[in-house]
Amino acid sequence: MEVLLIDVLGKPLWTWAAFLTLIVLLLVFDLGVLHRKSHEIGVRESLALSAFYITIGSAFSLWVWQHLGEKAALDYLTGFVVEKSLALDNIFVIATIFAYFGVPRAYQHRVLIYGILGVILLRGLMIGAGAAVVTRFEWVLLLFAAFLIFTGVKMLRAGDAEYDVSANPVLRFIRRHFRVTDALHGERFFVRLPLRGSGKAALFATPLFLALVMVELADVIFAVDSIPAIFAITTDPYIVYTSNIFAILGLRALYFALSAMMHRFVYLKTALSLVLIFIGGKVFAAELLGIEKIPPALSLGVTLALLTGGICYSLWKTRAEPRKESRAD
Repeated sequence: MEVLLIDVLGKPLWTWAAFLTLIVLLLVFDLGVLHRKSHEIGVRESLALSAFYITIGSAFSLWVWQHLGEKAALDYLTGFVVEKSLALDNIFVIATIFAYFGVPRAYQHRVLIYGILGVILLRGLMIGAGAAVVTRFEWVLLLFAAFLIFTGVKMLRAGDAEYDVSANPVLRFIRRHFRVTDALHGERFFVRLPLRGSGKAALFATPLFLALVMVELADVIFAVDSIPAIFAITTDPYIVYTSNIFAILGLRALYFALSAMMHRFVYLKTALSLVLIFIGGKVFAAELLGIEKIPPALSLGVTLALLTGGICYSLWKTRAEPRKESRAD
């Protein structure tokens, strides 16, 4: 039992084990029970599944409050909201990837859920490295803040450029150096097929696997923005990591509902830009100007107000646009 009390990145080992156990159980329940057989996820099921994950993620803040205190819980909720909101912008990229590889909606959930396994590992490595750097060189937070402000201003000025999947160098490398089938083979990532001019069989990757790789790469690129944003809110690795993973779990579930109506959120990117500028600005205000640090509750309130305002204004401005057809359950 003493092993469970070992300190890992500032928290007892049992807190990390409890969180990861919960995530594994959720994934097993999702893949092994709810989606044991591949099927097309409709809007109603997507919203229900997302509500389930949001409830679990929000309830986790109560556990954080009880064991780590009020400030940690408010920082967790702020990180959870920021991460989920920033990840909404990633839905455009994921939808483009699926369209490029011709992945049917019935197989998309499998790719997204298996992608979570990569997210758990990659985010853990990136957050662990970030925490080590921030602990040793506290001034790095100012670099994070400057990067967030720069990214926010860049998002405000940039247009809605489309993501070109075919131009990705990793995709080109895989197709050049590995065997890849031209067509999908159901929900399989790899298949054994006979080689041309030979009686031997070899392992081939399928386009579904390539889609999984591209989704993982998109998440890594996205994490370059999102992880500094949460480190600017709190430097506690446990809060950063747990809020990240819970937010992404819920977003993967919400993808099928939002992918059909993302054209309605025309001012979401503007709201996200203002959130990044606000988060970066409050770090500079506290570190350079000597202004008292903004209370976590106020920070959460401003973040929610900006995002809610952006979403509501978007829906109001596009209320007259024809609705896109979407499949229900």
